[in-house]
Amino acid sequence: MAKPITNALTIDVEDYFQVSALAPHFPKSSWEATPCRVERNMERILALMEAKGAKGTFFTLGWIAERYPQVVRMIAAAGHELASHGYGHERASDQTPEGFYQDILRAKQLLEDIGGVAVSGYRAPSFSVGYSNPWAHGCIARAGYRYSSSVYPVKHDHYGVPDAPRFPYRVAGGLVEIPITTVQRFGRNWPVGGGGYFRLLPYAMSAWGIRTFNTEDAQPAIFYLHPWEIDPEQPVVREASAKTRFRHYVNLSRTEGRLAQLLEDFSWGRMDQVFGAALESVAREH
Repeated sequence: MAKPITNALTIDVEDYFQVSALAPHFPKSSWEATPCRVERNMERILALMEAKGAKGTFFTLGWIAERYPQVVRMIAAAGHELASHGYGHERASDQTPEGFYQDILRAKQLLEDIGGVAVSGYRAPSFSVGYSNPWAHGCIARAGYRYSSSVYPVKHDHYGVPDAPRFPYRVAGGLVEIPITTVQRFGRNWPVGGGGYFRLLPYAMSAWGIRTFNTEDAQPAIFYLHPWEIDPEQPVVREASAKTRFRHYVNLSRTEGRLAQLLEDFSWGRMDQVFGAALESVAREH
């Protein structure tokens, strides 16, 4: 039998009040006074991954790293990949090129200083690299990252580049973009990489999508999750729209169990190792 494909497990390390959809209710000026829940949620995720023998990549906010350096050190000490989610969870498409560059450079330097490891990967908040900011990849390369995982080749009301490549590809400055996993059906790309879809749809749909991608495309999949998605006890923002509340709170009580099942059903590793051959190939070309 063929050896199972090792997929890439990724966690976007941010707290519930930093989610883009809730930004109108949590201006940055309020963050310091808002009780954080990220530390306890990260401890649960790291313990679950250790129990299941899974490794992964943690795209971590600089803002979180500054205030919870022990979280960063736990990630590195456990042998996971420490990567960057920028500093203040501001969408790349909402920033100027120079402002974006300074944000991601600051985050990289902070994470490396605290974690004591090199940071080579970056993921934009809300997958906000797309048609409106083609300059973003150049900034990411300039800041010293080797790869980005900031493009989702789907159609969505908040993000997405439906006609982007579905597999790792070279962009500006020798950078490699590693897009979030999709499967092709009925002439379009369908998201199977996690996030809200993992909570909204039955677990069997996510498992089918990853298995289909591994089989049909013979490529490793990327799965992503946020620490707040395993936290059904987080405060509910009742002022948010019904659509936002549904997307944010649906099935929070089921996510940790589903994640445990996902770690059982598939093999998981770090982005920099799962896609190591692609990164080395581009490095040689560049």
